[in-house]
Amino acid sequence: MNLNTRVPRHDADITLIADPAVAAIPVHDGEDPLVDLRGVLSVDTRRGDPQGMFTLVRSAVRDRLDEAEKSLPKGIHLLVVEAFRPISLQHEIYESYRDGLLQSYPGMELTEADIMATRYVAPVGLAPHTCGAAVDLTLCDSNMVELDMGCEEGATPEESAGACYMEASGLSASARENRAILRGALTGVGMVNYPTEWWHWSFGDRYWALVSGADQAIYGPTHPDGI
Repeated sequence: MNLNTRVPRHDADITLIADPAVAAIPVHDGEDPLVDLRGVLSVDTRRGDPQGMFTLVRSAVRDRLDEAEKSLPKGIHLLVVEAFRPISLQHEIYESYRDGLLQSYPGMELTEADIMATRYVAPVGLAPHTCGAAVDLTLCDSNMVELDMGCEEGATPEESAGACYMEASGLSASARENRAILRGALTGVGMVNYPTEWWHWSFGDRYWALVSGADQAIYGPTHPDGI
């Protein structure tokens, strides 16, 4: 079965994280530690964990997010939903979503499901969240009320009918404007978006290296000390 029959046409213009060019990028991880976003940005707890690992990022990522926050129009703020993700959780989310696709599309081959799954979640070996390099976030007002972004943060391509794509068609004027505000603030500090998820932004991982033209990634998989 052809992947192109299952995904929006604009997928043809998107490099998914499953692309061999992403895996081919070398990783040379330095000493940049994981640090907490709490106290720097507004944080939502919908995908929180008891240890608070979900609020951790590399220090250079935190610095860029802090700079992006300060660049936003008055009354608009970044709202962090999830940052660091342990390898075990990443593996669980990936397999659950991929297996759901196999059940939803009888006859789909495993290799196709693996590619299709990466529209929504990265395989463990390539996942920016496990490196402390990525953050899922949205915009909110000063009362932490989320702004219109066109679909719920974290919605799958199936749930959102493709509205999760950054350049999705059919968005309201307010959603387009808010996505432009988010994009401008984060690209302005050197972060890159995963185009199938308007909320996912990263710095220093392999996908960032591919998009930005860097010859290597500066962050590989890591884990908080003492947890």
